[in-house]
Amino acid sequence: MKISVLKEIRSGENRVSITPNVAAQLIKMGYAVQVETQAGQGAHFTDEMYREAGAQVASGQEAFEADCCVQIHPPTLEQCGRLKQGSVWISQLYHLSNAETVEALAKQGVSAVSLDAIPRISRAQSMDVLSSQANLAGYRAVIEGAGHLDRIFPLLMTAAGTVTPAKVLIFGAGVAGLQAIATAKRLGAVVEATDVRPETKEQVESLGGKFIEVKGAEVGSEGGYAKEASEEYRKAQREAVNKSLAQADLVITTALVPGKKAPLLIDEEQLGLMKVGSVVLDMAAEQGGNTAKTAANEVVNTGTVRIVGAVNLPSTMSTNASELFARNIWELLKLLGPKGELDFNTEDEIVDGCLIVQNGNKRK
Repeated sequence: MKISVLKEIRSGENRVSITPNVAAQLIKMGYAVQVETQAGQGAHFTDEMYREAGAQVASGQEAFEADCCVQIHPPTLEQCGRLKQGSVWISQLYHLSNAETVEALAKQGVSAVSLDAIPRISRAQSMDVLSSQANLAGYRAVIEGAGHLDRIFPLLMTAAGTVTPAKVLIFGAGVAGLQAIATAKRLGAVVEATDVRPETKEQVESLGGKFIEVKGAEVGSEGGYAKEASEEYRKAQREAVNKSLAQADLVITTALVPGKKAPLLIDEEQLGLMKVGSVVLDMAAEQGGNTAKTAANEVVNTGTVRIVGAVNLPSTMSTNASELFARNIWELLKLLGPKGELDFNTEDEIVDGCLIVQNGNKRK
């Protein structure tokens, strides 16, 4: 079975879905691997590196004529039309909000695996692209936030005086939020965090952060994701965090709800509470943002606060991000086709969760 690694066409995307090292591992498993010309260039993997790993390099329509095409982002409608009938498409699909793409894949008569739909269970952790990329994004969010902040993070004691440490507030203690907490702490900041899931308190505190509890209106989680918060919870959270929000130098927001617009965590009135020179880095900018003023891929200056609409942070660390993403793909293919041929056993919980289209028939 031939797997084709496609070059990402999304603007600003530097990652590649399969690295030369993983290509070599797939070839050992019995797959033939071809890579679209310069697919790995943005992540510093040359065509020659893929050839040395045993892969072929293809261009144009030839790249789409494989039995399986792999990419990071959902296909465009034009890409869907280039796939051969009976082939398999593997990428993030975000099928809950991409109905037109799913329909186009079904019409083309292919099978489609959505990497973002892999169940968040312990057996699937090694395949979880959302977690591997969010881990990097959480780190980068702090670095980017620090770059926009007009002060340093750590305590600094000098003959000229003492500089107090920066205060960082993080909304969300998922994978990205926990990495942000750890990174901010390593840089010397005083860190606070809040999350709709009370069970994350222990994790936050283990990293040296202070957990802001929202009493009497717990939300919890479902399927590995935080549930969408009620109005009652949002009101209680607002009251609990406003004091910390007013004192924060840097705020990082990470809240997302699968298939829906990102929840509003900081409204205009709350932005007005924040001190002059503070920064909000909104990791949910592409899904509408967690603040009332977020604009994707822009820095909005309210006159008091700078709001950074962060987009695709993993791409800024393309080599490491590609290595982790490729490893996730490899682990998935070891389940789907350990001997060089894909076999979709839908009785398996992982396969059932991520197989969105099967031989032209929509499943989700």
